Amino acid sequence: MIIKVMTLFPEMFVGPLGNSIIQRAKENGIVDIAYINMRDYADNKHKKVDDYPYGGGPGMVMTPQPIFDCYNDIVNTLVTEENQRPRVIYLSPKGKTFDQQMAIELSKEKSIVMICGHYEGIDQRVIDEIVTDEISIGDYVLTGGEIPAMVIIDAIARLVPGVLSQDQSFEEESFYSGLLEYPQYTRPKDFRGLIVPDILTSGDHKKIEEWRRRKSLKLTFERRPDLLKGVELSKKDKVFLESIKEEK
Repeated sequence: MIIKVMTLFPEMFVGPLGNSIIQRAKENGIVDIAYINMRDYADNKHKKVDDYPYGGGPGMVMTPQPIFDCYNDIVNTLVTEENQRPRVIYLSPKGKTFDQQMAIELSKEKSIVMICGHYEGIDQRVIDEIVTDEISIGDYVLTGGEIPAMVIIDAIARLVPGVLSQDQSFEEESFYSGLLEYPQYTRPKDFRGLIVPDILTSGDHKKIEEWRRRKSLKLTFERRPDLLKGVELSKKDKVFLESIKEEK
């Protein structure tokens, strides 16, 4: 997977994405991530990338010229033999809310371009002509698109085959199956009087699987009941959920 990030602050990405799993994926050639400074493409003497909005109003808007020229320079290296252009994501509070299903979908792309806005946003003509997806990471406003870009890169890159050691590492995580993840324990079994549930040390894998499923269902019901609407539930699951409701 190739990810190109268009930003005014490429140095922001070095720490968060320059370590651990994502860095190893880059070193192994599984994921190619580059951060391109849009200011380098400004065609004015002072490398100015913003201006006052037409119609008045507070703040400044990023001008189209540096963004278009930066994008065109990037896309020339990404267009495939089939002339298929990359997905272009604009990080925006007006976008569709990012979730795990979106992460799974994006992880299958060959190439992605991300545009990090600043100030009051970017000129609408960029969105109309270049952007394929507007994405938000939540109902709040940040100072720029860099942090949302990091979140999305981390979420999708770890799903690319070969990045994690085993597919199971993410297939049982919260949101992947639509449910919140069950509780996890490790050694020692007895930590200062706090004991690991006996079922997990029983060696009975069928019962362990059932215990984990019920814990996931219970946690999801208690904390994110909205998620249950999109989960395929077995007859056993439904009976278990009904019992929880009766206890409440």
